[in-house]
Amino acid sequence: MENPVKVAIVAGSKSDQAIVDEAVKALTDLGVSHEVQFLSAHRNPEGLRKFLAGSRAEVYIAIAGLAAHLPGVIASQSLKPVIGVPVNSKLDGLDSLLSIVQMPPGVPVACVGVDNARNAGILAAEIIALGDPQVKERIDKMRQSWR
Repeated sequence: MENPVKVAIVAGSKSDQAIVDEAVKALTDLGVSHEVQFLSAHRNPEGLRKFLAGSRAEVYIAIAGLAAHLPGVIASQSLKPVIGVPVNSKLDGLDSLLSIVQMPPGVPVACVGVDNARNAGILAAEIIALGDPQVKERIDKMRQSWR
């Protein structure tokens, strides 16, 4: 039986591929199943809605620049954790960062540093590790290697 997808990485644009690749690498290194989708909250809201309605992912990583509504839109349509990755496309990424962290009460989005999808991948793995001792062990080994 195939491993169910634990983390869905959703980026608003294919131009974010290099940042997506960092999240993919972190999740792959930690042995966490994942998938990647390119769906804009602005240009393809219906496609995003359909994807979320059918997704069985346990955690979402949403990568977005400029107005960066993607993480908030995902959070508004799901009860699962959402980690936002602001992209440095204008204003050194500050516009994206503020769009992600300033969510209204009741619709939280976790946020990592600008362009820091590696941390988003690690954080998603830590969330998965709450119920998966093997992932927890791999995270522990990774951290020990940093010492």
